[in-house]
Amino acid sequence: MELAQRVSIENRDRKDIYEYVERRGSISAETARRELGFDEEAFGHHLAVLRRDGYVRADDGELKIAFDIDAGMVHEHDDIRFTIRTARQADLSGLVGIIRQVSNDGSYIEAETVADLIDYEEILLRNNSAESRMFFVATVEEQVVGWIHLDLPQTEKFHHTARLTLGVLDEYRRRGIGTTLLEKGTAWARENDFEKLYNSIPATNEEARDFLEAHGWHTEATRDDHYRIDGEYVDEVMMARSL
Repeated sequence: MELAQRVSIENRDRKDIYEYVERRGSISAETARRELGFDEEAFGHHLAVLRRDGYVRADDGELKIAFDIDAGMVHEHDDIRFTIRTARQADLSGLVGIIRQVSNDGSYIEAETVADLIDYEEILLRNNSAESRMFFVATVEEQVVGWIHLDLPQTEKFHHTARLTLGVLDEYRRRGIGTTLLEKGTAWARENDFEKLYNSIPATNEEARDFLEAHGWHTEATRDDHYRIDGEYVDEVMMARSL
């Protein structure tokens, strides 16, 4: 199932199973059956239909939402070799730590919010009637060193837009990783019929502004004194790019 695809499950029991697995991220079939109160025959039937229709998959005995996940592509830049791939649930704790490390000086409030949310929900990829989100990560020797996140509105009037956050650990910047992540996220959004990307950053984060401008982004608006960082009021710069 493509993450940008709207979930359309008419049967109430199957919808309950899908939503339960989606909320949990990963759960054993027996635990799901028991907690949802299905008998074995009915649960087996509904699960078989969900798997047939591409909504749910079984992975090492665990039920998960059947997102289309790429195996990753290896890139080389100067003296470094890195992989860009779809994030996995197993990346959760490491990714939260990296996002917090990148944004711990108050230079990226949107990213801080994303870290708080996925840490609280304990789920990376989401696709339900209320929200959807996509993550790609950059890894060096299997360790996550950067990310790009796309928040995908489910409201019809905003469904053509996506909100983006992006970051790379300090020691891996200026090596092409951020650019490759941005290209990956932009290509994915375009392929899934999104028309515009947004990102909001504090005006004091000149490095991020320069990076986005160098890749075709522009400032759409500024909200005065929108943030308060270390006791000082800071403007929010709202940047965008049409696809």
